[in-house]
Amino acid sequence: MNRPSDRGSALARALADPAPTDPALARRVSETLDELLRLRADADVLVAAVLYWLPERAERLTAEQRSALPGLDALADGLRAAERVPVLYRERSGGGDPEGLRRLLLAIIRDPRVVPVLLACQLVRLRQAAALPEDERVGLARLTADIHAPLANRLGIWQLKWELEDWAFRILQPETYHRIAGLLDEKRADREAFIETCKRRIAEALREAGIEGEVSGRPKHIFSIWKKMQRKHVPFGELYDIRAVRVLVATVPECYAALGLVHALWTPVPGEFDDYIAKPKGNDYRSLHTALLGPDGKTLEVQIRTRQMHEQAELGVAAHWRYKEGGSGVDAGFERRIAWMRQLLESSESESGSELAAGLQAELAEDRVYLLTPRGEVIDLPRGGTVLDFAYHVHTEVGHRCRGAKVNGRIVPLDFQPRSGDRVEILTGKESAPRRDWLLTGSGYLASGRARDKVRAWFHRLDRDRNVSAGRDILERELRRLALPNVELETLLQRFSLRTVEDLHVALALGDISPSQVARALHESLQAVVPESKPEGSVSPARPARPSGDFVVEGVGNLLTQLARCCQPVAGDPIIGYLTKARGVSIHREDCPELAHLGAEHPERILPVEWGRQGGSSYSVTVLIVGIDRKGLLKDLTTLIAQAGAHVLAIASRVDDDSSSARIRLTLKVRDFEQLGGLLGRLGAVPGVHEARRI
Repeated sequence: MNRPSDRGSALARALADPAPTDPALARRVSETLDELLRLRADADVLVAAVLYWLPERAERLTAEQRSALPGLDALADGLRAAERVPVLYRERSGGGDPEGLRRLLLAIIRDPRVVPVLLACQLVRLRQAAALPEDERVGLARLTADIHAPLANRLGIWQLKWELEDWAFRILQPETYHRIAGLLDEKRADREAFIETCKRRIAEALREAGIEGEVSGRPKHIFSIWKKMQRKHVPFGELYDIRAVRVLVATVPECYAALGLVHALWTPVPGEFDDYIAKPKGNDYRSLHTALLGPDGKTLEVQIRTRQMHEQAELGVAAHWRYKEGGSGVDAGFERRIAWMRQLLESSESESGSELAAGLQAELAEDRVYLLTPRGEVIDLPRGGTVLDFAYHVHTEVGHRCRGAKVNGRIVPLDFQPRSGDRVEILTGKESAPRRDWLLTGSGYLASGRARDKVRAWFHRLDRDRNVSAGRDILERELRRLALPNVELETLLQRFSLRTVEDLHVALALGDISPSQVARALHESLQAVVPESKPEGSVSPARPARPSGDFVVEGVGNLLTQLARCCQPVAGDPIIGYLTKARGVSIHREDCPELAHLGAEHPERILPVEWGRQGGSSYSVTVLIVGIDRKGLLKDLTTLIAQAGAHVLAIASRVDDDSSSARIRLTLKVRDFEQLGGLLGRLGAVPGVHEARRI
């Protein structure tokens, strides 16, 4: 029975036949397929690679063939998206840190199999680079050195990594490349004879120990030689691993047994042993490395690993392709995405691969987004970051002067959240003028603490009087919105570790304390106050045990109670009872004007009342929404209310045709004061709404 890769190879070869009339293009198609087959690519990948070079041949695929290639569309989309990175790189003329472009590449790719296809295609381009003009050839090599080779290294695809690095190095530093190649050639015969002797001795030792193993000479790549010379500051002749062999065995214990054998044969070089089995490299490379003083006192490097480790080292994430088929600036989120790509490509069963994809995508949902400046530079923000966050990330002054933004050429509001790959342009004014509402958590303008600190620092520089005035205005608006009575703010100073009310106003203006925090604290302090209505010197009667109802009427016991319609108290509001003639006790808010009128006429009917058990209870409250009369406003409001778990009992609206403004009066059923406060904040953030307050 044919394997999936065999069927994929046959389909891809058939799709590429007849070969293009352009010999260079025909060679690219053929070599790309050869590289991917060495990586054991599946059918989707092979066909996608052909269509990458020959997109017009997609029309030749039948409906049946397409249905047998479920991942083809995702691969094609990923390849198209990935082509943006070379364009951006050229726009920047290779300047700046390429790490951002590497991150962007992985952020805009949803199918990780796209990356090995890109690496194979880039390698084929490099092999044909001699026919290109010098500037194009150098640009291609720099792109490879900055983007493709580091990705191949991080994903552990050594089979492509070494050749990508060597070709780029050969183009960018031809003199150094040829000098090292010449040094290798000059001593090739002696080196090969030395390696053969060492291979024979190691193989004999393995046989005598009963270990079945393979011993081979290890190819040395010119770029890695040069890099080690630079890192260790030593000349070519002092490198330990110019002469090297590799030992492959079956199990990890045999790796360490083989290590003991070679150390018994020759003297180890101090400080030149690395155990990448016990502590793998970041790209999951595993092997034992040791340097020895071999025959005639010549140095020798030996690598020891299992066959599975060797396959992983050569193929990396491409070692298992059964997916959905029968630098600088290390960032934790970026490394998690690398790990995710490795795990997803290495999943050996289609079902487990799908489950892994779903689980890890959910884990990566709190990753970062990678955005582009108009010049093509990459800016990364926390997921959920806004264009205003972007402005502050570019430069503090750009954020202070931000007045608007364009995303992909379209004007968006400042709280717009762009997606990875979007190009963001900030529109600025002449003067710095941040707004205080940018600091409010519920406003949605800033998701980054770094940006919020910059806004807060700007307001810190203002004179104290302006901050006091601004903070007082903020608090008054919040209290008016929640219809809270005026209270003594001094009662809150200790709670917020402040000395004066002015300090409280300054903290509000600077965003150190939010208006909702103050409102909640005020509400709790009012709730804790028990109204007193007894004559001086009298003794309060014993308070009965709290009954199972919604209210406790002090000194009277259980009575019929009802919420007053005039002020509609909500659980948590300070309340007073008024004994009616026929309907029991009417429960009013403490600051109710109607209660004040009734109390003046019949003070003997005023009763102290407090909230009882409120489990499962709900309360009616009326709120006023003022905003622009637009299509869908009422729908947006009622949808938000339903999502918050509240209920609409009644709606009354009025539209002023002259000003195109709407006044909507909603009677809601809410659970308590906390739910009401949060709901008012969300209603006030609905587009087109100017004011949302309790009445």
